[in-house]
Amino acid sequence: MISDKLIKQCEENLKKQFEYFEDIALYNQEKVLSAFQKNRLALRHFTGTTGYGYGDEGRDTLNTVFADIFGAEKAICSPNIVSGTHALSLCLFGVLMPNDKALCITGTPYDTLNDVIYGEGNGSLKDYGIEFTCIDLLNDKIDKEKIKEYFETNGCPKMIYMQRSRGYAWRDAMSISDISDAVEFVKSLGFDGCIMLDNCYGEFLDKLEATNVGVNLMAGSMIKNPGGGIAPTGGYVVGSEKYVNLVQNKLTAPSIGGEVGSYTSGYQYYFQGLFLAPHIVLQAVKGSLLFGAVLNELGYETSPRLDTMPNDIIRAIKFNNEKDLISFIQTIQHNSPIDSYVDALPWEMPGYEDQVIMAAGCFVQGSSIELSADAPIKPPYIAYMQGGLTYEHAKIVLKNLNLTQKN
Repeated sequence: MISDKLIKQCEENLKKQFEYFEDIALYNQEKVLSAFQKNRLALRHFTGTTGYGYGDEGRDTLNTVFADIFGAEKAICSPNIVSGTHALSLCLFGVLMPNDKALCITGTPYDTLNDVIYGEGNGSLKDYGIEFTCIDLLNDKIDKEKIKEYFETNGCPKMIYMQRSRGYAWRDAMSISDISDAVEFVKSLGFDGCIMLDNCYGEFLDKLEATNVGVNLMAGSMIKNPGGGIAPTGGYVVGSEKYVNLVQNKLTAPSIGGEVGSYTSGYQYYFQGLFLAPHIVLQAVKGSLLFGAVLNELGYETSPRLDTMPNDIIRAIKFNNEKDLISFIQTIQHNSPIDSYVDALPWEMPGYEDQVIMAAGCFVQGSSIELSADAPIKPPYIAYMQGGLTYEHAKIVLKNLNLTQKN
């Protein structure tokens, strides 16, 4: 058990960081409220439709509100997008055509995209003759020299792809400043195509979003940050109109695009979750900072470092052995509001190369804006903790961790 004294000491040391993110949350809350008011949101927008969904005001207004919040021309915010991976796949297949080239400048994308990009005989990008090249980061920053070499050898690709969060890598998430710098650099090389970002876990961590600094197409999950812990399912795509149009043609069909799509359950929880999102993200970030501070005091290595500001809601914790890793994940599960009696165990999860253990005692299945954690079972045995609907819940879980001072 971790003492109240240590937790209080760490909270005192984190006051400046907490104030920094409280200011960001206030700014973003005002931005969200303004978008709701500008679009004259009313009770009728909560109502669902059936069949084709022609003239679905809730769907169309949700898309417009989302685009306004993210400073973009157009958005798709839809329960018909089943996950963040689905949203990203739609973007890749919507924009890229056979024999096109895409360049990822942030290393290998998240595990669940491996078969989307490199699978054989499953309808992957590779099957369509689309070349997807990855350039690793250099000291957590884009490797400008390697990118320049690629352009000199291969010319301009059709798409520049970036992943904001760390996935299962030991690195900091990209900041808005990092993303802006990357955009400016590739444009200086003559690139004028689609700059795409996987923004999962990064929404509302800054006063600016990536679409404010030149990203043309951005995607993520509605059961992460922007759903506020209330959205029951769904994903989003936001950005330049010409690229979002291509994506919505892939979501439905080129002949109908975004003119159809019904959802009988209605849209209240999407609007409500989006309204709460800046505050909920603040709760998650404060919980992450507290976990980092306390575990650092106990001798554990965590990422991001406490002398840097987090750029997503993920806290990576290095355990260096399988037993402690599994114990940590199980403690998260045992202190969850749902399925607290369950022992989380490693298993072969679809889309992942290694066995994965997940703690997700969530109201919305798999929601990682709720306090959850997962880890691939491989050295150096790193747990990736994310979310937290309330800061108080994070403190309760922290107090119940069975961790002692490392030598």
